[in-house]
Amino acid sequence: MIVITTPTGDIGRQVVDRLLGVGEAVRVIVRDPSRLPTHVRANVEIVQGSHGDADVIAKALDGADRMFWLVPPAGFRDAGDARHYYLDFTRHAAREAAKRNVRTVGVTSLGRGYPGRAGLLSAALAMDEMIEASGVPHRALALPFFMENLLRQARAIEERGTITMANAADQPLLTVATRDVADAAAALLLDTSWSGQARVPLVGPDSLTPDAMADVVSRTLGHTVRYHQVPLADFQAAMVRRGASPASAQDMADMVQAQNDGIYDAETRDAGLTTATGFSQWCQDILGPAIRA
Repeated sequence: MIVITTPTGDIGRQVVDRLLGVGEAVRVIVRDPSRLPTHVRANVEIVQGSHGDADVIAKALDGADRMFWLVPPAGFRDAGDARHYYLDFTRHAAREAAKRNVRTVGVTSLGRGYPGRAGLLSAALAMDEMIEASGVPHRALALPFFMENLLRQARAIEERGTITMANAADQPLLTVATRDVADAAAALLLDTSWSGQARVPLVGPDSLTPDAMADVVSRTLGHTVRYHQVPLADFQAAMVRRGASPASAQDMADMVQAQNDGIYDAETRDAGLTTATGFSQWCQDILGPAIRA
């Protein structure tokens, strides 16, 4: 039995589909089962609740031997320090998985070894240390910048011809597509031969600056799209104006600063995987259709 957390999220839903496609027994943890697609509800066991809850995760892992682990985003209005959130959310799962020797495939950040503060990325790296300390068999999928982050800007790209972020316009960013993350996670969950603990960096085949990303998007859409870099202080202040807690805004600003400082290059990738989807292909397959829809 494979337990899947965040089965309605960008990565989790794709992992569920891949596992159901090969006939695996799947159990999902979900707060609102009505958000699951009909074909998923009909073919999985459902444990309702939060996978950060001790009773819920214990129930879900009963009789299971594998788990896909991903900490969901915190609500920006209510969130405190990201490190505390990640560790509090993961603590019960790490204990219960170790007690049952459940192989765990987790989603985390690339960048172990970065010496500075990195907000959400530091929180994810602290989570890895907690899971590893439990002794559970673990594969940590260490990820850079998600290509899917640009989907949040689909309207601005179409209507104003701009991509707006606080990331440095001339700093290359390693990227990854969520479909490749789901492929890697499903493959590890289906492989029952591995043991121990290891990190598995996943990065796409190209490294582009935000300016270069805008050029690729321009070619995909057939009209000019420019990159606009917002000063980091303005980015942080705008988050607070939109209702984010000061702690959440600081964590996001620290994350972007770490990306600007090259955090994704801090971790060796000798044992990593170059994923299949390049940024141009992703734009053709995902971003372009989303904008034109």
